[in-house]
Amino acid sequence: MRLTLTSDLWWKNAVVYCLDVETYQDGNGDGTGDFAGLTQRVDHLVRLGVTCVWLMPFYPTRERDDGYDITDFYGVDPRLGTLGDFTEFVRTAKDRGIRVIADLVVNHTSQDHPWFKDARSGRDSVHRDWYVWQDEPPEDGPRGVVFPDAEDSLWEYDEGSGQYYLHRFYKQQPDLNVANPEVRDEIARVMGFWTQLGLSGFRVDAVPFLLETAGQDDADKLPDPHDYLADLRAFLGRRNGESILLGEVNLPYDDLARFFGDPDADRGDELTLCFDFVGMQRMYLSMAREDAGPLAGALRERPAAPRDAHWATFVRNHDELTLDKLTDDERAEVFASFGPDKDMQLYDRGLRRRLPPMVGGDRRRVELAYSLLFTLPGTPVLFYGEEIGMGENLAAEGRQAVRTPMQWTPQEGAGFSTAAPDTFPNPLADGAYAPRKVNVYDQSRDPHSLLSRIRLFAERYREAPELAWGEYRLLETGERAVLAHIGRTTDAGVLAVHNFAGRPLTVRLRVPGTGPGSRLTDLLDEDHAGLTVPDDGLLPVQLPAYGYRWLRIGTQADDPERVARD
Repeated sequence: MRLTLTSDLWWKNAVVYCLDVETYQDGNGDGTGDFAGLTQRVDHLVRLGVTCVWLMPFYPTRERDDGYDITDFYGVDPRLGTLGDFTEFVRTAKDRGIRVIADLVVNHTSQDHPWFKDARSGRDSVHRDWYVWQDEPPEDGPRGVVFPDAEDSLWEYDEGSGQYYLHRFYKQQPDLNVANPEVRDEIARVMGFWTQLGLSGFRVDAVPFLLETAGQDDADKLPDPHDYLADLRAFLGRRNGESILLGEVNLPYDDLARFFGDPDADRGDELTLCFDFVGMQRMYLSMAREDAGPLAGALRERPAAPRDAHWATFVRNHDELTLDKLTDDERAEVFASFGPDKDMQLYDRGLRRRLPPMVGGDRRRVELAYSLLFTLPGTPVLFYGEEIGMGENLAAEGRQAVRTPMQWTPQEGAGFSTAAPDTFPNPLADGAYAPRKVNVYDQSRDPHSLLSRIRLFAERYREAPELAWGEYRLLETGERAVLAHIGRTTDAGVLAVHNFAGRPLTVRLRVPGTGPGSRLTDLLDEDHAGLTVPDDGLLPVQLPAYGYRWLRIGTQADDPERVARD
């Protein structure tokens, strides 16, 4: 029998913030970010409205895949600090009301991990069956290769032991054999270890690959992969009822929904949250076309998350901005609008760019995307630097283009480090997005900055439980470029309206729960008088080019100004 223990649903209306410790803040002046530096920046996260920090891999590594080639699942890379520094950060964050989750990367290890060193030492070694071996691998070709620019096969020959080992990612990252019960037990120990040190859960890397057993002779030893995923969540629930699993599952909706749990049950007992990759990609298609249709279509197709589960929304993640769920023609449209140069593209499926340069620095379109992030149904996830509109540096290799150091001040080292910039893990952004033009210090002092706007989005989102907890519904707008949706609880509602077009538009909406005389209050503009539904019951909403409105639904009797007058 499956049992999932949940003490609360804090993640339903969380604001999640993803960061890489090595590029966030250097605390000792050696040119690399660390936990000591990160701890010094907790106040920034608090002011931003963050309630959960997601840490990219910080474990010991050979740095052949930006930390994802792990050599020890129970430690902190010495460049980033110590276990003591880690626990001090977690304690400080929790004291300020911020939970911490971390990447769980157990699809594979580094080839320099002690387990693999032992496994390749001989066919009778203790850890031999912790990996996947074949005398003659199947003819897989390049179909399942994750990084087609670097690998042309899923199998690598090991001279020492005379067999091939499976690697779905880079050859220096041999896959773990999850069909082996000892491996499954070890994964649980890893999760238990970090939970004991204060983590509130994990972002699970490449979940479908974790559960995939193709090519393994002992695949029949593994219970149903979804039963295994449910076991992991139940284990976390027993250790800490508030713990979550945030899953990276980039699949079509019909396949993705299964990772929440049994589709015939009304409760989610596998992943707590799943990223909405399809919705994110359709949003960019809508922005490219200036047509809300593709995003609206995705929202209509998206299955409802079961109880004890939720969707996670995002504008971009820490990898390339993947567009693989679009058709070839649709992807070409997005490339043409937002990344026409080959150097801006990666693996022919995505963009290695951040949003502000993609839209030519158009602040209106940047705000439009983040307004959608905070109002669409799901838990919003920010990538560090998005709050100030950081750009990329295409001189960096591959995905590193969007993993440049955080820009705190306009000084040469961006306030990231006192060391010389040429010692940094990645080069700083340059040109129109260099630190002297884009940084936290300047924007913190400007009430009209993007940082101030993102702070307001986060604050109003947290004050509007209807957006996170309410029943979601799309409204007919009569304009292809305008998306209108409503989140309602039993006694309240929030209407969000977004204009994807570069021209002003007015739409007339029939809003459920309102009638002639009903009052709607503007949540983002305190100086705005709000709106009242006229006698015909159709609410007129004026939108500037790429504009948006957040409106709380009420009646004239709910108008605080009228109550004060009466």
